[in-house]
Order: sequence, then C-alpha cells, then structure tokens
Amino acid sequence: MCNNSDIESCRCIAEILGVINILQQNACNSSECLDTCDRGFLGCGVSSLTCNTRPVMLYLSNGTPLSMPTTKDNGVCGDSGVVCSNVFRVEKLDGCCCTFRVLQENEVGSEFPYSATNSFFTTNLNCVCSLRCLSDTHVEGV
Repeated sequence: MCNNSDIESCRCIAEILGVINILQQNACNSSECLDTCDRGFLGCGVSSLTCNTRPVMLYLSNGTPLSMPTTKDNGVCGDSGVVCSNVFRVEKLDGCCCTFRVLQENEVGSEFPYSATNSFFTTNLNCVCSLRCLSDTHVEGV
C-alpha cells in the first residue's frame, strides 16, 4: 500500500481525517456521545471548555505506531534525549497528503491529556494502514 500512488487507495483514511479536520475547525460542544472516528461532532466531558481536537494515532503496515519528535531540533525518535510522541492532531488534508501536529502528553493530573507542540509533519496516507482515534479533548495553542 505504501508505494501505491493511486489516490483511491488512501480514500478510507483520508475521508475520516477530512471529517476530523472540519470538526476541529468548527469545534463545538455536544452532549451526545458516539464513539467512532467519524462522528459528526467533537465532545468533551468538561463543560467549561469546548473540545477542539480529536487526537489520532497512525499505524504502519507492520503494525508499528508512527512516532515523531515533539520539537524541531535535529534528532530521530530512538536517539538519546529525543522526546517523541505517537499522538497527533490533523492540521491540513490535501488528497492523500495530510499534515499533522505532534501532541505531547501532559503530566498525570493535568487538566487535559495533551499539549500542542510546534512540530509538524506531512505524510502520504498511502503509507498508513490504520488509524486510531482517541477521546476528544481541548488542546491549548491550536
């Protein structure tokens, strides 16, 4: 799948990411709760803040989650001292190309599970075999 340049081969994941991107751009709170990636609203359990992010994890064909550095500094995940994350926020979708923001996990006890970073990457969705959506949340700075 990764070397396939056919736009049809990425349609499944691209369509779901497109829905998530639109929802994040038009974030509003809803009391209904369906637990699917493509549900038509973002919803939080915190009534004072509106959810603005549906965090996702991406998996490669071998089942490995994609992981990226949380900073723009030179470094590769696995190198000593490089902090990485496998949780992302959709920022832009163009066909089979999707730009993601890397989200960093907050410490246990924080009000929200993730913080925005200034680390972005673009991936060819033909290289992504599966997508996991995490609970909708509020991420400051996005």
